Amino acid sequence: MSEHLVWRRDELVIDTDPERLNIPLIHDVLTHSTWAGGIDIDTVRTSIANSLCFGMYLGNQQIGFARVVTDHATFGYLCDVFVIDGQRGHGLGRWLIESCNQHPTLLKLRRVMLTTSTAPWLYARCGFEAIARGDLVWHITRPDIYAKAGKAG
Repeated sequence: MSEHLVWRRDELVIDTDPERLNIPLIHDVLTHSTWAGGIDIDTVRTSIANSLCFGMYLGNQQIGFARVVTDHATFGYLCDVFVIDGQRGHGLGRWLIESCNQHPTLLKLRRVMLTTSTAPWLYARCGFEAIARGDLVWHITRPDIYAKAGKAG
């Protein structure tokens, strides 16, 4: 695994240092998202601890996030990409994804995948292609897993 990398644009920074991440902010955004609604903070912590993470900062304030679940050799899965409200519409999401794609680990992977229902146009601009074969990608999905976990016990 590589050292922490930093990308700069004016007063903005993207940093791969996990110690810098604002876990409560990430949890808040994810728990209110369409893809991880109700996720608990311990699950967020575990997912971050086991991923290559990218935090976007304006000064000391975190304003964006993305993570890649990867084996660091052949495969990566880009997920949990966001820019907070009030900072969208300035090309920051695209810069965040492009920075992820420029990371040395991702550059050597045979395949990087993602799923999205909210911004396919953004990922297309960053080099991702839709898979046109209906029988090529398979999955098990549990969209309500965090809601059910919160009701258990």
